[in-house]
Amino acid sequence: MANRHEYEIAFVGLKPGAHEYVFEIDDTFFVDYQPQDFTNARVTVKMVLDKKPSFLQLKFEIGGSVALTCDLCGNTLDKNLWDDFEVLVKMVENPEDMNETEEDPDIYYISRTESHIDVAGWIYEFINLSIPLQHTCGENPDGSSKCNQEALETLRKLNERNSENENPIWKDLDKFRNN
Repeated sequence: MANRHEYEIAFVGLKPGAHEYVFEIDDTFFVDYQPQDFTNARVTVKMVLDKKPSFLQLKFEIGGSVALTCDLCGNTLDKNLWDDFEVLVKMVENPEDMNETEEDPDIYYISRTESHIDVAGWIYEFINLSIPLQHTCGENPDGSSKCNQEALETLRKLNERNSENENPIWKDLDKFRNN
């Protein structure tokens, strides 16, 4: 991975209490990860680290926008992101064992001897979780689709043509359905 030291938080020297960090994320952040379903990321991640004697409470606020491709018509659309997430980081003697058995994804264990915590993985995960699964252009106030009408018409015609050219093998198999 590229130089990711800016996402490593040295928590050992911090006083107990809340500490705020702000990360500006763009497309270069995602270069080391698999290809994304979005481009033109302009995301601000505000993280509040609340340091306690035996644990850290991390609160992430995701805001900004990404460019997505509409699932229906292929148009590019900007999607605003806003979400927040919390992670509880507990300091224990055997973090590997504890992480393997922990069922709650919002609890993570580190060794008591650790001095830094890398938040890049959580930032990546939380940005991706902030993006809706379905990417559509939406609707106009009158209820009509904002999608590219030419593309939708082409898809409708292709669908009609495919249903007309059904393979006769499948029609013959329908005879056996009710037997």
